[in-house]
Amino acid sequence: MDMYGGPKFTILGFPCNQFGLQAPEENHETLDALRCVRPGGGFIPKFPMFSKIEVNGMNEEPLYAYLKESLPSMNPVVGDTKKLYWSPIKANDIRWNFEKFLITADGVPYKRFDPHCPFEEVERDVAALL
Repeated sequence: MDMYGGPKFTILGFPCNQFGLQAPEENHETLDALRCVRPGGGFIPKFPMFSKIEVNGMNEEPLYAYLKESLPSMNPVVGDTKKLYWSPIKANDIRWNFEKFLITADGVPYKRFDPHCPFEEVERDVAALL
């Protein structure tokens, strides 16, 4: 998404350890984990990374409660609950890492993307808003 960088478009990264406990690092270790482990290969995000949060369950961040209420999940399958680390599990919960929300410049939730959504679809919707 380098081509969309600038004042009209920003990606925000919110690490979360609720999906298979795949992000056990402390906040100060997040950038090193991205650079050296996953995805590795010297990856350095070109967008702001925030402190680790909870996106589901009793301690979910209010931003994510709002996004999930505004843009319900279209995926009827919750997944393997043994790999989901929150309670209670609700129908509109984020299912797995890398689920994305596109929000307009006015702050209005526009579209929710499943983690397996083709990147071209995300790119098309970003371009349409710009």
